[in-house]
Amino acid sequence: MHVAAITVDPAFSVGAVDPQVFGTFVEHMGRCVYTGIYEPDHPSADANGFRQDVLELVRELGPTVVRYPGGNFVSGYRWEDGVGPANERPRRLDLAWKAIETNAVGVNEFAAWCRSADIEPIMAVNLGTRGVQEAADLLEYCNHPEGTALSDLRRSHGAKEPHDIKVWCLGNELDGPWQVGHKTPYEYGRLAAETARAMRMVDPRIELVACGSSNSHMPTFAAWEATALEQCYELVDYVSLHTYYDPHITDRDSFLASSLDLEWMIESIVATADHVGARLSSKKRLRLSVDEWNVWHQSKFAGQDTLEYISEDPALIEDVYDVHDAVVVGSLLITLLRHADRVGIACQAQLVNVIAPILTRAQGPSWRQTIFYPFADASRWARGQVLRVEPRVECQSTADHDDVPLVDAVATWDEEADGLTVLAVNRSRSEQARLEIDARAFPGLRLTAASVLTHEDPTTTNTEADPHNVRPRRLEDVTVEDGRVTAVLPPVSWAVLRFATRIPNSSAVSDRLEALK
Repeated sequence: MHVAAITVDPAFSVGAVDPQVFGTFVEHMGRCVYTGIYEPDHPSADANGFRQDVLELVRELGPTVVRYPGGNFVSGYRWEDGVGPANERPRRLDLAWKAIETNAVGVNEFAAWCRSADIEPIMAVNLGTRGVQEAADLLEYCNHPEGTALSDLRRSHGAKEPHDIKVWCLGNELDGPWQVGHKTPYEYGRLAAETARAMRMVDPRIELVACGSSNSHMPTFAAWEATALEQCYELVDYVSLHTYYDPHITDRDSFLASSLDLEWMIESIVATADHVGARLSSKKRLRLSVDEWNVWHQSKFAGQDTLEYISEDPALIEDVYDVHDAVVVGSLLITLLRHADRVGIACQAQLVNVIAPILTRAQGPSWRQTIFYPFADASRWARGQVLRVEPRVECQSTADHDDVPLVDAVATWDEEADGLTVLAVNRSRSEQARLEIDARAFPGLRLTAASVLTHEDPTTTNTEADPHNVRPRRLEDVTVEDGRVTAVLPPVSWAVLRFATRIPNSSAVSDRLEALK
C-alpha cells in the first residue's frame, strides 16, 4: 500500500469553481440527437419529441451548459434550415459525418430542450463555409427581443421570448485539415475578429470563444494561438482547446496518466495567450474553454473519409467505457478544477451515444456508462472555492510520462453550504492507497459521505442487459480524528469524500492569511 498525503486549508484558494466547467456537448453526429435526446416515437417522448428517460439521466448527470450544434458539423451548417415549419425544412448532406441531416431539430427545439433540462446553451457559429453576416443573423434571431425581421421571424416560429444565449463559439477546430473550411491561423484570426466585432454590435452582452488547437499533437499547437489571438485578442473572452485520450494507443499505465497531458496543454495555452496579451500591452486576461474533452477509443474509428452517406440515423463512435476510462475521466475533472483560476468553461463530449456518459437504444432503454459517475459527482459536489492541494505521494514512470503521481486529488470548499469535498483517484493498478488528509484548518470536521467507483475487474462495463455492473459504493475504510482523515482507496478507483465543518468565516480566513504573510 502506498501513502498519499494532502493538506487542505481555506486560506489557500486557487479560485472559484465556475459552474460552466461542468458543461456537455450535443452535436448533430451519429445518434447523439436523433434517437439520443430526440425520438418522437419513443414511449417516453414528450409532445416535442424529446426522450424523457434521457432527460432524467441528464438531470442526474448535472451539466450546467451545453455546446451546440457542433463540432465538425457546424462548419457546414446552415442554421436557417433548422427553423420554421418542420415539414418544410430541407434535408441536407452533412459533409462532416457523411450523413443526411433532416433538420428535424434546430435552434428553437434545442433551446426548448435546454430549458426543460435547466441547462444554458452555448452556440457555435459556422466560420467554415459561412462568415460574418450569417453569424450576426443567427445572434439576432436568437437574442433580439422583437421588432426586426429576424427577431420577428423567431417569434413567428413560436419562440416568443429571446433565447438570450450568453456564450458563442467562433467556429470549430479550424486549425484541422479535416475541417470543412480549414484555415490558416492568420485567416482564422482575422475572420474571428471581424465576426466578433459584428456580433458585439448585435448584442454587446455576449461572451465569445476563439478557436484554439484541436489537440496537443497538432503541428501548429501554440503557434496557432499565438497568430490567431494576435488578430482577435481584445474581442474575445476565451480561447478553446480540445483533447481526447485513447486507451488503445499506449500502455495502460500511460493511459491512466492522461491528465498530465491536459495539465501541460492548459499551462502551455495560458502561457501563449498571456504572451500575446503582453505583446499587445493588454490588461485583459483570457480564460480557457476546454469545450471538447473526454476519453475516446479513437484508434477504433476508421476516420471520416471511410464513411458513406446514409439516410438512416447511423451508430457512430458509440464507445463502451470501463473502470479505467472512468478513472481517467475523474482525473481530467480534477485537472480542470485545479486550474479554476483560468479554466472557465469545459464541455465533456458528447452527451448521448457518441463517446458519451449515456447510451440509448432506439425504441428501448437508456443507461449510465461508467464515466457518468465521476462527472455526476463533481458537478454535484465541487462547489465554492478550489483549494490548493499538493499531494505528497509516490510517483512512477510510464512509457509516455515521467513522475506520474499514483494518487491525484483536488478539494473544494463551499462556505455557504458548510461543505468540504475531496475528489481523488488512485492510478495504481495493483496497490491500495492510504490517503491522509490534514484538514485541521476546518474546525468541527465530520464526514457526511464517502463513495468509491471501482471493480475487481477494471475492464468491466455497464450494458443494456446489466446497466448497474459498475456504480459507486460506500467507501468503508475512512476514519476522522481531530481534523485528520485517513481513507483507503482501492486500485484503479475514483473516490469522493464529503465533510461538514464549523465554517471559518471570511474574516477569520482573512486574519489567517495576514498571519501567514
